[in-house]
Amino acid sequence: MDFRKIAEKRYTTKKYDASKKISEAHIQDLKHILMLSPSSINSQPWLFTFVSHKETKDALAEASFFNAPKITKASHLVVFSVQDNLEQFERHVEENLAEGSVNYYKQFLKDQPSEKTINWLTQQVYLSLGFFLAACAAMEIDSTPMEGIEPEKYKEILNIKNHKVLFSVAIGYRDPEDGNQPSINGKSRLSIDKIITSIE
Repeated sequence: MDFRKIAEKRYTTKKYDASKKISEAHIQDLKHILMLSPSSINSQPWLFTFVSHKETKDALAEASFFNAPKITKASHLVVFSVQDNLEQFERHVEENLAEGSVNYYKQFLKDQPSEKTINWLTQQVYLSLGFFLAACAAMEIDSTPMEGIEPEKYKEILNIKNHKVLFSVAIGYRDPEDGNQPSINGKSRLSIDKIITSIE
């Protein structure tokens, strides 16, 4: 696998081909990959909700502003949520994490303001997003990460408890006429010398 070439071809899809669906085998692979996502102290403070049910997907689209057409035509929508019930998260830490991770939590996270802890947990979910987008690209599945949603409505529609909805990702296969494809529109990125320095 040449990941550089995969990264060059990957883009944020604007139009999906509604007739093309992701196979169940690939969906199971993506679920397994999310399970393997990295997080600080292996905290895993997340919930991933896969939605392919049409009526539910349509309801979520209505709570997604200008992103609605992407959601209705994509094969699946994946909703990323973070644990925001700190009592429940602390139980998770005690029951599932290694001793070193438990000690780190107690020393550096437990007694700080709750907003700061939830912000730290949120950062872990964003790590999983990058992992997920890379996995989709490697599997030739197109994707659209979206913060332009109404999180509280998502939470109500999906009946999510003890978690805060952060963002969603539409996944599927591009419409051949999607004008945002790199082969049509190119990729707009800052040059390497503007964003990377090396100390040798």
